[in-house]
Amino acid sequence: MNIVALAGGVGGAKLADGLAQALPAENLTIIVNTGDDFEHWGLKVCPDLDTVCYTLAGLANPETGWGRADESWLAFENVSQLGGADWFRIGDRDLGTHLERTRRSRQGDKLSEITRDFCEAWGIAHSILPMSDDPIPTMVHTELGWLPFQEYFVRQRCQPRVSDFEYHNADIATPAPGVLEAIYEADLVVICPSNPWVSIDPILAVPGIRDALSSGKIIAVSPIVGGKALKGPAAKMYVELGIEPSAYAVAEHYVDCLAGMVIDSVDKDDVSRIQALGMTPFVTDTIMTTPADRQRLAEEVLQFGEEMISDKIE
Repeated sequence: MNIVALAGGVGGAKLADGLAQALPAENLTIIVNTGDDFEHWGLKVCPDLDTVCYTLAGLANPETGWGRADESWLAFENVSQLGGADWFRIGDRDLGTHLERTRRSRQGDKLSEITRDFCEAWGIAHSILPMSDDPIPTMVHTELGWLPFQEYFVRQRCQPRVSDFEYHNADIATPAPGVLEAIYEADLVVICPSNPWVSIDPILAVPGIRDALSSGKIIAVSPIVGGKALKGPAAKMYVELGIEPSAYAVAEHYVDCLAGMVIDSVDKDDVSRIQALGMTPFVTDTIMTTPADRQRLAEEVLQFGEEMISDKIE
């Protein structure tokens, strides 16, 4: 099967890595959120894209899930000592990525081209595509007003209450080269366990992407387990938007495009409600603590998707 994965954040990167372990390079394309990209220290920083790339390359910090393993912080410490902006930590190895990406961006290279070359340098055989080469910054409406995502997420530590989200310039953006082709050619699209509001919705906001998706071949893995997010503010966002955080709430969020929903065994009581939405639920252990967990879940997701597609054909 040809698989497309939509991903962002640590949870999305983990399942993307599992899919990469389970599938040959020619059968997997990973489309990554770039709504959290921003400029810091004059550099072009792409947190979700780097998290996915570092994870697949085996370079990610195993404790945090983001940033580089075996990192040092000499440049950051010096910037802080000199009175520079130190609310967003950039390690020395990570700094090299942003320096080279910024240099190439300024000479006119597209983000998709830069990402392709970085993946080759890091030994990543699978195709990783930014959702767009155009900037589409995610803005979070909070009690403090509209905040750029990283201001909300890192600088404010997700503390302000949220009430809405916007994806600036999404209406005039275009999908990165290869994105629509991969979706049209996919037998199955997997929405990874990423934050629906700030990791997946920015991807779906890019003109052409949602239209390219066929609801009969899309499944999602819930990022909410037992009413909580394993990492990040997804559950907090649900509560502040007046929605009870649950696997069912995630399924309802994607009700217009999903055929199947993968949920954790602790959420098995949501099965009947998910079925009532017209989706096929699949219950398993969705916690990915080790690389082996990632591959095991990926293989189960692929098997579920294959069976679901076969049932629809019959």
